[in-house]
Amino acid sequence: MKEKTDKLITLLGLGIAVVCTVLAIVFAMNNGGVKELAAVQANGLFDAVYWILICFVAVAIAAIVFFLVVRLAGKFKEEPGYIKKFLILVAIVVAVVVVSYLLSKGNDVTPALMEKNNISESTSKLIGAACWMVYILVIGAAASILYTEVAKLFKK
Repeated sequence: MKEKTDKLITLLGLGIAVVCTVLAIVFAMNNGGVKELAAVQANGLFDAVYWILICFVAVAIAAIVFFLVVRLAGKFKEEPGYIKKFLILVAIVVAVVVVSYLLSKGNDVTPALMEKNNISESTSKLIGAACWMVYILVIGAAASILYTEVAKLFKK
């Protein structure tokens, strides 16, 4: 019974993802230019597609959080030592966020560009921190994949 429920939930999630993708494409296609945008806003399609997309994304995020919490609660009950592993993982993520923020300068773009786009130095620093975080996580993922594959070679 649990397998059928998991399969149904997976199919429902994929369905929501497909609908979100289609709505995002429609939204992006209708948001191409100012003239087209005015025409689309006049017939109400822009607002409807936008809010339906936002609702579906909110439902998808809520579902992800709900199932994550349910799975974590089940894992915590099954394995008492899993809480320690989970807290270590959370500490690593927090450390990556802090290191990324510290590495970010906040003045990577010219003051003219910051003024043109109405960006403050603190916003620029957060954007730089997000970039650094992506770099660190991608390098960490690549290193873990390489380590796993090399370890497999030596085990054979």
